[in-house]
Amino acid sequence: MPVVSLVRKPSREEVGGAAHVRAFWVAAAAFSVVMAFGTAPTPLWPLFAARDRFGPTMVTVAFAAIVVGTATGFLLLGHLSDRHGRRVVIIPALLVTAASAVLFVVWHGLAGIIVARMLNGVGTGLMASTATAYLGDLYRRARPDRPASAVPGVVAAAANLGGLALGPLAAGALAEWAPSPLATTFVVFAVVMAALAVVLLLDAPETVEGGTSERRFGLRPGAGAMFAGAAGTGAVAFAVMGFFSSLSAGMLKTALGESSVFVAGLPGFALFAASAVVQLAVGGWSGTRMSAVGVVLFPAGLALTVLSVYHPSLALFLVAAAVTGAGAGLLFKAAIAEAAGAAKPESRAGVLAVFFAVGYVGMGLPSIAFSVAQRHLGLTTSMVWFAALISGAAILTVATARRASRRA
Repeated sequence: MPVVSLVRKPSREEVGGAAHVRAFWVAAAAFSVVMAFGTAPTPLWPLFAARDRFGPTMVTVAFAAIVVGTATGFLLLGHLSDRHGRRVVIIPALLVTAASAVLFVVWHGLAGIIVARMLNGVGTGLMASTATAYLGDLYRRARPDRPASAVPGVVAAAANLGGLALGPLAAGALAEWAPSPLATTFVVFAVVMAALAVVLLLDAPETVEGGTSERRFGLRPGAGAMFAGAAGTGAVAFAVMGFFSSLSAGMLKTALGESSVFVAGLPGFALFAASAVVQLAVGGWSGTRMSAVGVVLFPAGLALTVLSVYHPSLALFLVAAAVTGAGAGLLFKAAIAEAAGAAKPESRAGVLAVFFAVGYVGMGLPSIAFSVAQRHLGLTTSMVWFAALISGAAILTVATARRASRRA
């Protein structure tokens, strides 16, 4: 007589749902780690400058070299997941970024740092737009009864900015207390990214079937101005992220006399952590409300940054970074939602690729301009001009995006 099992086997749909849930969180972790690696050098720039004998301007150039790689990754390769699949792009993104980490260890000198940063940018460009789209796809497959859920957007934003926050904190801690500060950080990141690539290769399902023959960059009719405003807002938000990532460690050392590598990572952590936390806290807010609050917090934080330069204080500088980061986080979250809303459904990854490319240009070029201005005008005057110009740009781009969104 056959024995009837009391344990019900899961259906194919249930197994698929579980696989999509697992892949959702692994993809989020991969997204976070790649973004963290982009900001990991933040507290290490003074150490690189001392070892390889280059000054503050070259620090910003080395930092901004990632822009070249991200432009390549976003504009030339970021659309590929719309046609060939998400997983097939995310796994190479992890491996390319891991290779960048290896270059930091084995190739010393400014040239090696620039090449490693460019390769880092390619990995970031492949990862950011693809992971954002992949998380949305996976969540819809795992939870088909929640098609309008905000969860994938919140997780994508938290992985993005949360990763950016953890990068300088992890690197600062490793550099302060682990041996070989300019090697240990990059070895750890390389191992973690390689492990995540293996997990995704073995277990993650694909969500794009057959691909699309549509254009890489396709906007809905009449949504051009809406996308332009959103991309401009993203660039402004990224500008302060680049500023704190490339220059805050040097500013702490020269203006505040702080030489601790761990402390040098705190402003970047405060900025990106505040960005991530505020986005999680306002999950139910409309884009209009986020933009309205963000465009107030953003210049307020920059004003506090100026004040912390005139009256040097580590506590004030960290508070300024957090307030600026909160404002930038709200602006970024509203902007990326507007950019995605402007895209044709079949071109989401391609449109987000362009959005991130514009954002990373904003992350790199203003920091270089600030560094050059500082050599001629001094730190305090340059900081005042930077705060005024970036604040004005934020107000202008938000207003443009709002008007275009109402028309669309």
